[in-house]
Amino acid sequence: MIATLDHFDCRILEVLQCEARITNQELAQRVGLSPAPCWRRLKRLERDGFIEGYTTLLSAAAIGLPIQAYALVLLENHHAQTVAAFGQWVRERPEVLECHAMSGTNDYLLRIVAASMAAYEQFLSAHLLQLDAVRSVNTSFVLRTQKFTTRLPVHSSRES
Repeated sequence: MIATLDHFDCRILEVLQCEARITNQELAQRVGLSPAPCWRRLKRLERDGFIEGYTTLLSAAAIGLPIQAYALVLLENHHAQTVAAFGQWVRERPEVLECHAMSGTNDYLLRIVAASMAAYEQFLSAHLLQLDAVRSVNTSFVLRTQKFTTRLPVHSSRES
């Protein structure tokens, strides 16, 4: 997919990652296009799957979720039903923000938010560790964030 991006497409994606609420008029100005071609490019980027959606980023601490944890999960086995059950459970838990199947010693990495350490301990002991699919969980807590971004580095095929 990256080969179909040109300089203007990349600029549109870069600007939108910083300012998703920008008007088409302003976006066109910022990337050096007139509004109609800019709008057509934007619609093509959405249609072709380069843009998955638009969202608002909230401050977890400001809404009462200051605890951020990364949990390494080891499953009991890798049978299809075990993996499916774990995946379904993860999709249903709002405190699990991310779930990644991993290579290496552990099977999954979860990013979890909680209102307090007690709330995380309750989530862990009453929910995650109660799953038949889970053999063990090793948790690390975020003490301070050095960098957080949702912006991906975007390069056109000419820059590769």
